[in-house]
Amino acid sequence: MSHSHVTPTPPGADAKVPIRPPFTDARGEILNLVDAPFTSAAVITSVKGAVRGHHYHQTDYHYCWLQTGRMIYAHRPVGDSAAPQQWVITPGQLFYTPPMYEHVMQFTEDSVLFVFARNNREMAHYDADTIHVAPIIP
Repeated sequence: MSHSHVTPTPPGADAKVPIRPPFTDARGEILNLVDAPFTSAAVITSVKGAVRGHHYHQTDYHYCWLQTGRMIYAHRPVGDSAAPQQWVITPGQLFYTPPMYEHVMQFTEDSVLFVFARNNREMAHYDADTIHVAPIIP
């Protein structure tokens, strides 16, 4: 089993992050999602039609893994007026949001999302690093 580290995806790269094959033996399976420094892990449930985001983080990055449901994820560099890149995210996919990228998540089904973030997610820390923007996709 490889112990290589996944480093944050460079800006402009595909938001979807490949997941290395799981370690499997008679006991079951271990699926290593990502190796990176985190101070927060959260499980977010969203109902069909929910929208989260329309903001960016000044220093935070996060990896998100969709356990169940379906969503559209979009992002673009801060200050860019072009249409954001968009991806359809399905269960088992991992994606990355770098710092200084406006982003939004539109949930097209009831969903459960795991979020692993660099920064502490206590509200004061989160609010200090988060800048809200006008909707980047309708």
